[in-house]
Amino acid sequence: MTEIGKYFIFLGHLFTNRESFRTYYNLILEECVAIGVGSLFLVALVSTFMGAVTTVQTAFNMVSDFIPDYVISQVAREMIVLELAPTIIAVIYAGKVGSSMASGLGTMRITEQIDALEVMGINSISYLVLPKIIASLLMYPLLVILAGFCGMLGGYLAGTLTGLITPADYILGLRSGYNEFTITFALIKSVVFAFLVSSISSYNGYNTQGGALEVGVSSTKAVTSSVIAVLIADYLLAQLLLGK
Repeated sequence: MTEIGKYFIFLGHLFTNRESFRTYYNLILEECVAIGVGSLFLVALVSTFMGAVTTVQTAFNMVSDFIPDYVISQVAREMIVLELAPTIIAVIYAGKVGSSMASGLGTMRITEQIDALEVMGINSISYLVLPKIIASLLMYPLLVILAGFCGMLGGYLAGTLTGLITPADYILGLRSGYNEFTITFALIKSVVFAFLVSSISSYNGYNTQGGALEVGVSSTKAVTSSVIAVLIADYLLAQLLLGK
């Protein structure tokens, strides 16, 4: 409870004694490039193979001749859009971007760069952390959209090239029984996950105490805490928005 209280106090400091809009604009653009562009290849690679494996395993479990082939891509679509693209990519996002945020802020803390900002009268939390959170909120939903596209493309390639499903049946399955709310739900989850990963990772990095060893400890703690928060939020959002 103490840590949770400190975390919410930390979030409250994001909006006090803020800098000019121009300052944040430049910082946010830099963070967007580091977070978004730097994660494109990893997200595309993981989601493509994730979609391919999902399609192959779904086809393996369709043992009845009474089930049409297009159901394979229909099931793969729902799994990719609802869970794999936003949630599994969030775990990878926490490992790559979250650990980078925590280690960067932790290094600034132990080298007294944050203390120097405080001496100059700058709110270091708002100056250093707020651009990271805003950039994460802007870029992660785009990464989830990319992951969904690459996942379905990977499923298409794996299903058609191996003869598990014809291209026409795969496209039919993607279009069959389509519910627009699944996209909305995935984007809602992506915004929540982006905030949790960026804020929790920044909190752990900002509050690093000690030396270089503790930076690694903070980075590991940031990833662990972020993943746990993402999984809890995943269940709560599913129960709230999809539960009957």
